[in-house]
Amino acid sequence: MRVAPTARALRLPPLVRRTHKWLAVLIGVQALIWTLSGLYMTAVHIDIIHGDHFIREAQPRPLAPSTIVDPAAAARAVPGGQSAKLHWLLDRPTYIVASEGGPKLVDAATGSVLPPPSEADIRRLAKHWFTGEERLSSVQLIHELPGEIRGREPPVWRADFDGWNKPTLYLSPATGELLTRRHELWRIFDFVWMLHIMDYETRDNVNNWLLRPFTWGALLMALSGVWLLLYSFPWRRWWKGKGA
Repeated sequence: MRVAPTARALRLPPLVRRTHKWLAVLIGVQALIWTLSGLYMTAVHIDIIHGDHFIREAQPRPLAPSTIVDPAAAARAVPGGQSAKLHWLLDRPTYIVASEGGPKLVDAATGSVLPPPSEADIRRLAKHWFTGEERLSSVQLIHELPGEIRGREPPVWRADFDGWNKPTLYLSPATGELLTRRHELWRIFDFVWMLHIMDYETRDNVNNWLLRPFTWGALLMALSGVWLLLYSFPWRRWWKGKGA
């Protein structure tokens, strides 16, 4: 005699069915978010997310040692200077000297301390680093940093470009160095990454208190679903019939 599917379902252990049902209700939405966010993060190449395609690659520029001052002398030119590294400010060789009062620019040819880059300098630097065809729309020195550059110290120069992708370059007000870049695909990535790891504050804690129970819940939901699936197949009747 063939048992109706509803009758078979009634024989399934109620605890497993209830556990699977309520876990699906609680975990299902987040599982869908994990799937969709993971799809975006794998579909868009990480180099595109980083914005490498619209930043000019720095080319090595050889310099004769006789044309620049010694790095130690450049560090001594700044009060509390600790170290010096060679840096090109457009076509001008400079040293960035790390000091207790923050980084300072020193002319590599003369050894004299330079003032911080002006807004006009920042505009030229932003256009120099950006390889796209979009127009530079605005440059501003910001003291309240957006979440997309969290972890950095204000102030910074922000240079915004036109275009659907809304590229933005952030530059150091002390040295004119390119600190980082952002664009819409990166911002989407940052948002879905937040949803993926369930860290809605700093967006960098992949072992937070909220993610761990949801992960174990998703595993339990999957295992209970597999158990119910295997239990629903007529393996025992097939085996008995074969034995008969």
